[in-house]
Amino acid sequence: MKILFLFLSISIISFSQNNDSTFIRNVYNKALSEGKSYEDLRELCKKIGARLSGSAEAEMAVQWSKTKMESYGFDKVYLQEIKVPHWERGTKEAGWIKTSKNEIIKVNLLALGGSIATNGLLEAEIIEFKHIDDLKKAKASDVKGKIVFLNQPMNEKEIITFSAYGGCYVIRGNGAIESAKLGAVGVIIRSLGLPVDEHPHTGSMHYEDSIQKIPAAALATKDADILSNYLKTSKVRFAYEMDCKNFPDAVSYNVIAELTGSEKPNEIITFGGHLDSWDTGEGAHDDGTGVIHCLEALRILKTLNYKPKHTLRVVFFMNEENGNKGGQTYATWSKSRGDIQIAAVESDRGGFAPRGFEIDGNEKYLNLLQSFAPIFKPYDLHIFDKGYGGVDIGPLKKSFEGIPLFGFVPDSQRYFDFHHAPSDVFESVNKRELELGCAAIGSLVYLLDKNISF
Repeated sequence: MKILFLFLSISIISFSQNNDSTFIRNVYNKALSEGKSYEDLRELCKKIGARLSGSAEAEMAVQWSKTKMESYGFDKVYLQEIKVPHWERGTKEAGWIKTSKNEIIKVNLLALGGSIATNGLLEAEIIEFKHIDDLKKAKASDVKGKIVFLNQPMNEKEIITFSAYGGCYVIRGNGAIESAKLGAVGVIIRSLGLPVDEHPHTGSMHYEDSIQKIPAAALATKDADILSNYLKTSKVRFAYEMDCKNFPDAVSYNVIAELTGSEKPNEIITFGGHLDSWDTGEGAHDDGTGVIHCLEALRILKTLNYKPKHTLRVVFFMNEENGNKGGQTYATWSKSRGDIQIAAVESDRGGFAPRGFEIDGNEKYLNLLQSFAPIFKPYDLHIFDKGYGGVDIGPLKKSFEGIPLFGFVPDSQRYFDFHHAPSDVFESVNKRELELGCAAIGSLVYLLDKNISF
């Protein structure tokens, strides 16, 4: 009798795995042969463009997203109102190196998100620091009245480029604070990007109310090298003009679509990315591909007539880039309405070839994720490790204790060629890689819906 029971158990498991493999093969077939993702991304990038929170483009992106979701016939499509920061870049920035020989060299730079304006042309002697720790050790007498140049490069020896980015983020986030403490009148940072090119990379920065606010900008890596070379032999002055403005918070929305659960409709699997982007480029990889990954994943599941056990909810979050109000508001709203969030998945690392998924969760959920590895092996996914979920889904941890957060992991080698730069445009996204990402996320959501217990 025990032998018969064991045989039946093994047979059931084998049958289930075969069914899963067949279904996932169909998900990939739909994504690669009948996909909508590439054209949807083209529309978002070309018809809407960059989508900074509080902008007219962000508002139009909300309208576009809701209409697109409705066209796919999901069970529910709706907007969730939020308040977001509203910062505008203003007139295009301009900057120049002025050498000791009276040479004037125009450079490529962008204001960092949240920076104040220069109030006309700001010109002063510039002083270079190779690392923010060197700035912190500097004497105020050496810095006062000057523009600080933080020329700290991303570590090209890091294989995972997000580690290199994390090692440099502080120069962007806190560079203005540390420079102003020593009396600097402005700060210029080396762009957080690995290539040496003419594309400056913007991104959010911070001020402290107790410390003087100074204008902050990012310099293209090629121009940073030029400036550094001049500083090796003589004093250099730097001049730049920025017309940034901060406005009162604006009303915006998260955009939400659902397939209602057939067995446990109050138990939610959330998956999404952020709809907003910086105002240069078109926000293609950051994070147009992320929202399209998740939209296409839900569309494919619906097209295959999949009836989920739990409610599958796609969220296009607004305001990840400079405030995370979308993620924060969503988490508290979901808790207040009685949702039971059992898992969340985020795509916010670009539209490159899929490599796997990371999990921010306990051992039980890590084991579950790793049990999916054999099913994903034919699709070249191999990363199933502990790691990071994402900024937008992060606040769910406070509202739903113990929830596992899954982060989509694509190949990272090219991401920081485009991150927060004017080069982040639709043309930088590969159609097949985008489609493979959609299929990977759709497959993970399917497997979670069938297997997860919270």
